[in-house]
Amino acid sequence: MLASVTTALEGVHDPAAIAVASRRPGEPWFCLEQPDRDGWALAALGCVRALEARGEQRFESVSRRWRALAAGAVRTGGDGPPGSGLVAVGGFAFAPDGGEAEQWSGFEPGSLHVPEVSLARSRGRASVTVNVEAAPDDTVEELAQRATRRLEQLRSAPLPLLDPAPTGVYRVQSAMPPSHYEDAVAGAVRRIHSGEFQKIVLAREVDVHAPVDHDAGALLGLLREEFGSCYVFAVGRGDGAFVAASPELLVRREGQRASTVALAGSIGRSADPAVDDHLGERLLQSEKDREENAIVARRIARALRPLAVWVTAAPEPVLVRVANIQHLGTPIRAQLASPVSAIELAGVLHPTPAVGGEPRATAAALIPALEGFDRGWYAGAVGWTDTAGDGEFCVALRCALLRGPIARLYAGCGIVADSQPASELAETEVKLGALLPLLAG
Repeated sequence: MLASVTTALEGVHDPAAIAVASRRPGEPWFCLEQPDRDGWALAALGCVRALEARGEQRFESVSRRWRALAAGAVRTGGDGPPGSGLVAVGGFAFAPDGGEAEQWSGFEPGSLHVPEVSLARSRGRASVTVNVEAAPDDTVEELAQRATRRLEQLRSAPLPLLDPAPTGVYRVQSAMPPSHYEDAVAGAVRRIHSGEFQKIVLAREVDVHAPVDHDAGALLGLLREEFGSCYVFAVGRGDGAFVAASPELLVRREGQRASTVALAGSIGRSADPAVDDHLGERLLQSEKDREENAIVARRIARALRPLAVWVTAAPEPVLVRVANIQHLGTPIRAQLASPVSAIELAGVLHPTPAVGGEPRATAAALIPALEGFDRGWYAGAVGWTDTAGDGEFCVALRCALLRGPIARLYAGCGIVADSQPASELAETEVKLGALLPLLAG
């Protein structure tokens, strides 16, 4: 069984900085934070138990195994910020068997890790949890010594900085030429007009080849400074790291309440406040973007109703602004009728039409052929859950997979009947602009 001990931390602590400074070579690590939400952050190191699955039932399988593991664990420690105590952290690929391409090695289609150490922070409060696997012949003293040794290896240092004047040649190239993406959009629009489906999300992959290895810790630090309202995360597996600043919540469960946001429809930002407001108003009045958002909101509400006493959505979408782009967002809340875990809720909602399409099955079958690459964890779900089944998962957007000197960036757009290939290509460039300038020297 697992033994888990949680204690409050005095003073000011940066969970992500501690995790990056303390990680051992090849060790799994995890950071997720939303800086503007009361400074909330969760970071984890190591793995005492891996919960992995593939296929259509991967969410349910991982949830079932986590429930059994948590029920048998011995836990001590007081209450702390959200994410305190015994937790499982990780993510799920977009497709049931996604991530088979070599670059996604270590990122299974469904993979949550119970860490050796985790740190949570919110509203100035912080806690640390250490987990050990207990065998029948272990003594309390032996378990305490193992936990103490792991805690003594933690150290705190500021996150590293990106080199402001890098040397060497950086090369940026699309896995497929831009014309391939425009052709895919045009083909999708024809199929929409023929009645095959209402919407499909198509993405691009862009690679950045650097003269030195990309630094996931430094990128994480910059992203949380620039995108404080987003879910900023890094998931390290082996020599790879998946890093993002995602604006989209898939689901958050707090007791019997579930909340999410239908995020679809996008336009750029401007440094001029008047122009920025004008762009936002254009987005709010765009019939194409409002319909794209409505498709997502309707699907989410329809998926939640069988599980809920009530489901309510905002009557009108609002502007969700991040550093380089603004979106239409429709907040949605639900009162659950029975205890459905955060993992299971994520499985019910994933993929929303914001990253897949409508109808879901039709769009999902066409996406790989039209895009021409393995999405892996891009557009999947990344997050955490605790022993009560609470937790939250964000949609893995505005992201990059780092492996040595190669960074693979991903960005997609929702394609509907009124979509124009050139406009959708331009929108992917805006979305790639979240990470590309930071990685391309």
